[in-house]
Amino acid sequence: MPKPIPRAEHPRPQMYRDTWVNLNGEWDFCFDFSQSGIDRRFFDNGVFDQKIIVPFCPESKLSGIGFTDFIPAAWYRRAFSVPAARLKGRVLLHFGAVDYNCRVFVNGAEAGVHAGGYASFVFDITARCKSGKNMLVVYAEDDNRSGRQPRGKQCPTYASARCDYTRTTGIWQTVWLEYVPETYIKRVKIDPDLNNGCVHINCYLNGAAGGAVTAEASFNGQPAGSAEAAVNGCSAALTVPLTSRHVWDIGDPNLYDLKIMLKTGDRITDGVAGYFGLRNIFIKDNAIWLNNRPVFQRLVLDQGFYPDGICTAPTDDALKNDILLSQNAGFNGARLHQKAFEERFLYHADKSGYLVWCEHASWGLDIRTAEGLKIFLPEWLELVERDYNHPSVVGWCPFNETNVSQCDDVLRAVYLATKAIDPARPVIDTSGYMHVVTDVYDEHDYTQDINYFNENYKALKKGEIYSIHNIDNRAYDGQPFFLSEYGGAWWNPAVTGADADRKVSWGYGEAPESEEAFLARYRGLTEALLFSEGICAFCYTQLTDVEQEQNGMYAYDRKPKFKQEIYDEIRKINTQKAAMEQ
Repeated sequence: MPKPIPRAEHPRPQMYRDTWVNLNGEWDFCFDFSQSGIDRRFFDNGVFDQKIIVPFCPESKLSGIGFTDFIPAAWYRRAFSVPAARLKGRVLLHFGAVDYNCRVFVNGAEAGVHAGGYASFVFDITARCKSGKNMLVVYAEDDNRSGRQPRGKQCPTYASARCDYTRTTGIWQTVWLEYVPETYIKRVKIDPDLNNGCVHINCYLNGAAGGAVTAEASFNGQPAGSAEAAVNGCSAALTVPLTSRHVWDIGDPNLYDLKIMLKTGDRITDGVAGYFGLRNIFIKDNAIWLNNRPVFQRLVLDQGFYPDGICTAPTDDALKNDILLSQNAGFNGARLHQKAFEERFLYHADKSGYLVWCEHASWGLDIRTAEGLKIFLPEWLELVERDYNHPSVVGWCPFNETNVSQCDDVLRAVYLATKAIDPARPVIDTSGYMHVVTDVYDEHDYTQDINYFNENYKALKKGEIYSIHNIDNRAYDGQPFFLSEYGGAWWNPAVTGADADRKVSWGYGEAPESEEAFLARYRGLTEALLFSEGICAFCYTQLTDVEQEQNGMYAYDRKPKFKQEIYDEIRKINTQKAAMEQ
């Protein structure tokens, strides 16, 4: 019997066609430590001496390799088949993500290149394909010590240390084929309009076409509105008035199904299925408003690492479970930290009524000059475009903890480019430290002293900030104030108090002596933020332990670190009404 395909679910639920083929599973593989494979033409005659399970990186256990030293380059190979009838249309080859510089070859000919370890990308490989068996070869280079690529939390030293973890090289998200017609729907941009009870849609085509684009919305299987617009060159813009209004909200994830079709006369030539959520997000009165009311965001920091898959969740259910763990502890969302999460996570957040801030893996990139902008911006814009339609996404944060040596113009340019694509959502230029221009003013504070928190945060009024890092409070102009990292209390039940050993376990502050001491610290720090009228959101560090960093609400394997009574109390603390919600 054939082995089951790992991560077999469709990777892009908002643009679904049934004409797709999952290419995950066993591939041929080889390391290229000398980076000589291009010269030696591995793309048409390489010696692939190992097997790897895609989409898991070679550093992971689930890949079947588990090699955790530096991998400067690696090669992948597998055969795939294309029916002759499919060559009458287009054959698209999709990659969820490949870290970092990627070159793709089909039947010995180069089909495309991509730089960036986190964004999804696609190549039209029709001209390279033939009827029947074809050969796909992928080359990936990775050097997170260069200063010329965003690495996020991937460790730049041999072994993981403090808050840096095992690296990821090469393919780490689903690879898939998609068969489409000659002219097809390439991208859809969805803007829900809660106050006017409609949804605005921009549909972009690959190739100019006549005809029209039709959109049909439904809710729980019942028609909810439709519209049609003539194609204008390579695009069409239309507005769908909704016959019933169901709001997407925290813990109440009402989602409309959406079908978009390209028509020529009475004939449908292409179509995609997806969904959208009807909600709005904006800033008003020193607060972030959701659906026309101020909402306190009770967030947790989510690193998105797994013991067996590293950056790749072992199963689709693992993604859902992380959201459930967070919600069970009383958090209403997460800051997705130093990693662009796969779209399936955002899909489950959409279906759970779970708020997320999207961030890029900016650590490791030198942004002291404009050269950093040239490297960072293209991939960041790919990510913003990819994730734009998800209702769970309530903010963008491209950078994290930049420092005084930064080029301010890099941050300013990325902020302005993000706002040009998405004027509605708030954008934080850089979380925590050296703000330049930002919609929300945020700070990181890992002080473990409850009295200090009460004195400096609980006493804050609207329009005030307390800053321990930002020089001269620059860029502050009355924006909402967000403590976007705090807590991080070092808690490993096996090594508490005086017995704790930072060589094998790490977190912030001294380890609490007991679960009850942890709870008292959590209560004091968190309630100081909840009961401050000057704070609109918090983000606790963090959801799970990751390797040696052991300050999570749950262990790295997602098992509880506390007895259930402690989690029940954490939930009660988090779900109290905040001062700004009074």
